[in-house]
Amino acid sequence: MADAAEHRPAEEEEESAAAAEDEDTGAQVAPIVKLEEVAVTTGEEDEDVLLDMKAKLYRFDKDGNQWKERGTGTVKLLKHKETSKVRLVMRQAKTLKICANHLVVATTKMQEHAGSDKSCVWHALDFADGELKEEMFAIRFGSVENCKKFRETVEEIAEQQGKIEETESEEASSAAELVEKLTVTESKEEKNEEKEEAPAADDKKDVKE
Repeated sequence: MADAAEHRPAEEEEESAAAAEDEDTGAQVAPIVKLEEVAVTTGEEDEDVLLDMKAKLYRFDKDGNQWKERGTGTVKLLKHKETSKVRLVMRQAKTLKICANHLVVATTKMQEHAGSDKSCVWHALDFADGELKEEMFAIRFGSVENCKKFRETVEEIAEQQGKIEETESEEASSAAELVEKLTVTESKEEKNEEKEEAPAADDKKDVKE
């Protein structure tokens, strides 16, 4: 019997060793690498979301004279909290790569895409590739309702931006007129001062004589 115990198969010895390793000894082992949370910024922290929809974006290739798919993902309309400027941003679903990034301005016009009531087309000065480029985009939604909502929202924003630009232009014009009036007034005052100083100089000459 003793010989049988002494000559146990190697497998049983390994199982016993493994069981001993699995026993909780109460010791605490500190992790070798400590991972810290990293704050991820999207550049959208100072903006309010006006619209958020899933869609597929296309860009018109002038050289090939054809539409090319730009990406499928989420299109957003974001309004800046301080400047009130609104930009259109779209990221690809999986990679989050930006495929559209431009301001919605007074001249932004949405048009229905020929032959599809789920799509619309527009021109924009886009910055998605890191430089401003004149682009022609087409976007397709999953339903007619979403497309209509997107188009109407963009058109409404464009109209609001037009009013803001008009107000800013009037304010700038008023400020320019005010500065011009002040300049004219100061110029007249300087001329009057010169006239007053001239006789005084003549009086000094008479005293010397």
